[in-house]
Amino acid sequence: MPPATDAPELSQLSIPVVILLIVIFYGGTLLMSFIIGRKKENADAYMTAGNRIGFGVSAASMTATWIWASSMYASAEAGYNYGVSGPIHYGLWGALMILFIYPFGRRIRKVAPRAHTLAEVMYARHGRSSQLMLAGSNVLGSVISLTSNFIAGGALIAILSPLSFGAGIVIVAAGVLLYTLWSGFRASVLTDFAQVMAMLGAAAIIIPVIFFVAGGPGMFEAGVASGNVTAQQQNFFSSDAFMNQGAPYIAAVLAYAIGNQTIAQRLFAVREDLIKPTFITATVGYGATVIGIGMLGVMALYLGVEPLQGDTNNLIPQMTGTYLGPVLLALAFIMIIGSLSSTADSDLSALSSIVMTDIYGQGKGRKNVNPRFMLLVGRITMIVATAAALYFATARFSILDLLVFVGALWGCLVFPVIASFYWKKVTNAAFTVSVLAALAFFLPVRFDWIPAVGAWGIVVEALAIVGIGVVLGIMSFGFFGMRTAIIVGTVAVVAVLPFGFGYLRDYPVLSGSLVAYAVSFLVCYFMSFRSKQDYDFSKIAKVTGNFDESTPAATDVNGSTDELTASASTQGEK
Repeated sequence: MPPATDAPELSQLSIPVVILLIVIFYGGTLLMSFIIGRKKENADAYMTAGNRIGFGVSAASMTATWIWASSMYASAEAGYNYGVSGPIHYGLWGALMILFIYPFGRRIRKVAPRAHTLAEVMYARHGRSSQLMLAGSNVLGSVISLTSNFIAGGALIAILSPLSFGAGIVIVAAGVLLYTLWSGFRASVLTDFAQVMAMLGAAAIIIPVIFFVAGGPGMFEAGVASGNVTAQQQNFFSSDAFMNQGAPYIAAVLAYAIGNQTIAQRLFAVREDLIKPTFITATVGYGATVIGIGMLGVMALYLGVEPLQGDTNNLIPQMTGTYLGPVLLALAFIMIIGSLSSTADSDLSALSSIVMTDIYGQGKGRKNVNPRFMLLVGRITMIVATAAALYFATARFSILDLLVFVGALWGCLVFPVIASFYWKKVTNAAFTVSVLAALAFFLPVRFDWIPAVGAWGIVVEALAIVGIGVVLGIMSFGFFGMRTAIIVGTVAVVAVLPFGFGYLRDYPVLSGSLVAYAVSFLVCYFMSFRSKQDYDFSKIAKVTGNFDESTPAATDVNGSTDELTASASTQGEK
């Protein structure tokens, strides 16, 4: 694709301006963290903020966590690769998956009102092996997520300033760690409120400005005339975009919704009666923002822009640096820094909670836990995780590939996890074997270790077709119940059968995700349906709960940052 010959020169912010913006942003978040700090920190509040966060803060935090820099960059990459339908597939399905968490979230909170992690609940439901499998997948997922956010920050700083990529990732990592380390999850949700306001406001200004400065509606006619776009990229209903981007992402984000500790942590923290409005608000906020940002990639495609250094991670910084003046460029800088920081601090909080709860807490025994040492474990975890993510960020992987891979990997867990909250017959053996079997099938399909030809190709496609029914059945089950889920899943499988064979094998990313769902479903179901286990779900609430005996009664935190700050400060003085 030839670069646009008349593209303006790329603008940069000077080093003093970048340092000033970094100091203002991270200095402000650090100040907010100090305001809510406690002389004697509480281990449970460090992880879930008392389980009573109100609507305003929780909705802002959920939105900010889901709208991360990686989702912005990946949406722009989708727009650049697949045209106008790319950001739609990325943003719309991602938004709907937030909504689909809601019914399952209500069930999870009902059976485990004071849990800290999903893995902790799996420990209560099944035992140690299931807990460690879910905890391990979340450690891997959160480290990859943290890595992708550092990559986004490094690319931003390297393009929009004279500083290098390496300096950029170090600055971002240090800034996020600095304000999250002391107060943990409470610092994350409080700063999320300010960060999401900055993100939404900046996006509402920046996207229209770039659109009109770059040529307005005329850029689309010029792009077609110049041969910058293919017929599929012009098509709003592109089958290429759906099979390569939309369908794999539906499967991936459903797994994110169920298996991701950063989302689960907010589910356990929000006041139980506010779960529904929180998730609905996050759905709308995410969809509008991410689809809008993704249009920068579409503009780059039509304009014939070549990504700097051939790296699509550079598209957003490149477009802002090309078409914005100094003031709006600084605003874009803050927008992206805010989006990546809001999720990076969530990843650090999630990782610390997993290690505190599922490795130290359950390993030591709830009654034998030392809360002060538990806090130390959480803070050390944040430091180690930051160092690991910095190391992996130097590889500069494709952010879109990372996100789809992690989502597909979590697909191995979705059915066993959901079934464990509703079906009394699911056993620990069924959970463990189904996840391992799904992983054993997923990896060779996803990475094409075994060519999908002959008998193996038929097996892969048969499982992928079943996987389509499983995914749609799970979505239907949350809102409409078992009967509807069975009908929808069965109809989906029958509808795909005529054309699925000989077709799905050409899409290894999609097939890998669907195979993971299918295998975990089949193994878990057939190992459980004849089980004589009749699990009592009330046991979960008794096994999960507070580690710190000094944990105060749950505080009703209202929806404004001032009230959250006042509540936390009052508790700190006690």
